[in-house]
Amino acid sequence: MSTEQSPAPETSVPTCYRHPGRESHVRCTRCDRYICPDCMRDAAVGHQCVECVAGGNRGSGRSTAPRTVLGARGPDSAVPVVTYTLIGLCIAVYLAELASMRVVTDFMMLGRWVQPDGEVIGVAGGQWYRLVTTMFLHERGGSFGFTHILFNMWALYAVGPALEQVLGRWRYLALYLLSGLGGSVLLYLVDPSGAAVGASGAIFGLFGAYFVIGRRLGAPAGPILFLLVINLAITFSVKGISWEGHVGGLVVGALIALAYAYAPAAQRRLLHIGMPVVTFVALAALVTVKTLALT
Repeated sequence: MSTEQSPAPETSVPTCYRHPGRESHVRCTRCDRYICPDCMRDAAVGHQCVECVAGGNRGSGRSTAPRTVLGARGPDSAVPVVTYTLIGLCIAVYLAELASMRVVTDFMMLGRWVQPDGEVIGVAGGQWYRLVTTMFLHERGGSFGFTHILFNMWALYAVGPALEQVLGRWRYLALYLLSGLGGSVLLYLVDPSGAAVGASGAIFGLFGAYFVIGRRLGAPAGPILFLLVINLAITFSVKGISWEGHVGGLVVGALIALAYAYAPAAQRRLLHIGMPVVTFVALAALVTVKTLALT
């Protein structure tokens, strides 16, 4: 009878790639290696290792730029081009609104409205573009006025650059547009005669994505969770706010972010392309079914 003892099961404890003796559970957001507190450098979302920070400061071409932990290639510039472009578009459209109210009435989200002459306008009348154009419009008066665009642009400036950095420009743009579309679609499904304007659906989608991706990267979730709770409380307590737009954007943004953040490395490219495509097809199908039911 053998008296040899079975070897103790091995335990896999992650350690810092620069200091193998130090246990670590935080990964660099660019190269995905484990880093200890001495090797951490604050990034827009999570932390980066000293090598990635040094490489980013030197700057590198597209062919050698490192990829982020979510698979996005580092941009040629640290400037959040997509975020600034979206802010610029919203401001330009707002100035156009101030010049002519027709900009709002012709492009705001409107599901179905019957004119006195019997003409049906809105999404049900074939004006599908309203589902998208509404996310670049904001109230120019009423209960919120200038504060509407002011808050949305502040929120976009606050969370947009961090997400754009870690996701890359195209993933980030798809997230933004589909979140805004999700808010419009939910409004159309629940209240087809309702009208709404604002980038809030897209902004809530970014909030949801920031929370999901932050959890994936080990970043503190408290601040964004607090911001979400406060804004949801305002959404359901203040009269005149489209809760459908906010909730629809939040759900779509969080779902897409789940695919971005937790896709296995082997299927990452497929899921990062496939999830936005599937989301768009699903939203388009819902709009089509609702339109057929209204006509």
